Amino acid sequence: MNEELRQKLMGVSVATLATALYKRGLRNQVIQDVRPVAQKGRNMVGPAYTLRYIPAREDRNQLSEFRKPTHPQRVAIETCPEGHVLVMDSRKDPRAASAGDILVTRLMMRGVAGVVTDGGFRDAATIGDLDIPAYHTRPSSPTNLTLHEALDLNVPIGCGDVPVFPGDILVGDDDSVIVIPQDIAAEVADEAVEMTAYEDFVVERVKEGAAIIGLYPCTKDVHAEDFAKWRASNRR
Repeated sequence: MNEELRQKLMGVSVATLATALYKRGLRNQVIQDVRPVAQKGRNMVGPAYTLRYIPAREDRNQLSEFRKPTHPQRVAIETCPEGHVLVMDSRKDPRAASAGDILVTRLMMRGVAGVVTDGGFRDAATIGDLDIPAYHTRPSSPTNLTLHEALDLNVPIGCGDVPVFPGDILVGDDDSVIVIPQDIAAEVADEAVEMTAYEDFVVERVKEGAAIIGLYPCTKDVHAEDFAKWRASNRR
């Protein structure tokens, strides 16, 4: 992922990106029932690196599994590339944790851009204090082995009802997380930047007392002309 694209996506909201994707016929790209463990005041942006869990079977998921250097969850923590987002398919089941604060701390120290699960995190309060964006459904104290078996790395998964392919671009803000197909990420980012600029212009006008009819969305030439002048003097 190039830095120019990353910087563009750092400055736009998930809501704006959802509208840009909606225009392209993609209406279900926001990961459902997943929210930030703690708001960071900045976006999470990075390509997806995935981990898939399946339902645990008791004879395969004893605590001794964590001693194995090949355990997929542990391998995911050590192999998720710098600047990527670790995305975990936990089958929308937060009754057992997808990970805890020690593993998320390791991701942070390795330069991973963020971590997302449609399950839960244990030690959530500690994770919230870390300098890494983390998104989950709710806190969950039981170890993942209780209900989940980590199985596959960097394969297509479902996370919160959204298909996630390795390399898709994840963007998270203080509300939610969206998945952008990697082959259209650049054009979506360009449009979202311009949409954000127009939204900033609209907010200024509304605070000055303007009505939204004809302004949002823009259907009057006078607003288009005013925006062009505003945009020329307020390049992002």
